[in-house]
Amino acid sequence: MLQVRDLVKVYPGPVAALQGIDLELGEGMFGLLGPNGAGKSTLMQIIAGILEPTSGAVSLDGVDTTARPEYIWERLGYLPQDFGLYGHLSGRDMLAHLLRLKGVRAGGGLRQLCADLLERVNLSEAGKRKVKGYSGGMRQRLGIAQAIAGDPRILIVDEPTAGLDPEERQRFYNLLSELAQERIVLLSTHIVEDVSVLCSELAVIREGRLVARTTPEAARRAVAGAVWTGLVSSDEVDEVRAGHTVLQEQLAENGTRLRLFHRGDEVPPGFRSVESTLEDAYLSVMRRGASALAEAPVPVGVTAGPAPSSPGAEASGEAPGAEA
Repeated sequence: MLQVRDLVKVYPGPVAALQGIDLELGEGMFGLLGPNGAGKSTLMQIIAGILEPTSGAVSLDGVDTTARPEYIWERLGYLPQDFGLYGHLSGRDMLAHLLRLKGVRAGGGLRQLCADLLERVNLSEAGKRKVKGYSGGMRQRLGIAQAIAGDPRILIVDEPTAGLDPEERQRFYNLLSELAQERIVLLSTHIVEDVSVLCSELAVIREGRLVARTTPEAARRAVAGAVWTGLVSSDEVDEVRAGHTVLQEQLAENGTRLRLFHRGDEVPPGFRSVESTLEDAYLSVMRRGASALAEAPVPVGVTAGPAPSSPGAEASGEAPGAEA
């Protein structure tokens, strides 16, 4: 069990990057969703023992890793948002270098361990190629290979699919889904699709605070019937914004197509109710706070559980709509 208690991080300025974060996670994949600058990377670095908090504590299986960061280092796999590689090295040599830096020991030798890891992330054929020729997805898979070396208890991945094309993203989804079956995986992202596909539970972070904790299915259910779409002229956009929560705006040939969050029937003429998505729920929380999910009657009480059995599978258990 990973526990985060009242975590605060204040940078000189002062700038409050985290403002009292509380989390409790078990095995499976947990998504941390929020915009850039919300505090996700700061939280990941504190959990990983790279950054010291201003106050609060992190513990893994009952051990205070804030006071003893070496405990989590020995059990951690970490893929940071910015992952530097030496382009002149082959994938195999780059991986071996990273494992030496991590102090990973292998009974069958480092060469065999690298071969096994490259095979697991589907890079066996590319292992002899120089890293500078790797695609973004291949670089991320190499990063995951070093992260899972030593069979870590907890795996942290920070913005792992940013910049990947759809095919590479799907490969990465399959790999992360497999890894989440036997360890705690914490996925930090601003891409809603990542959480929708992979995670059985998620939290939304905004301006250093957790503003909602839910599941993808419960979040969609919480805003069901409250999402509307319609086409308006450019002259009407400001009027609609003034009276309703606008989730999305998209320029169209004959005006602007708006997507609204609104409970009740008093919507502008021409708007129709549409099926809600996790992105609708997320944007509603960004615009309105946790009340966007709390306004709908949804069951309460959940802890992080196993990730969906395969990418695209949806969580189906009872879940909270929001937890401030």
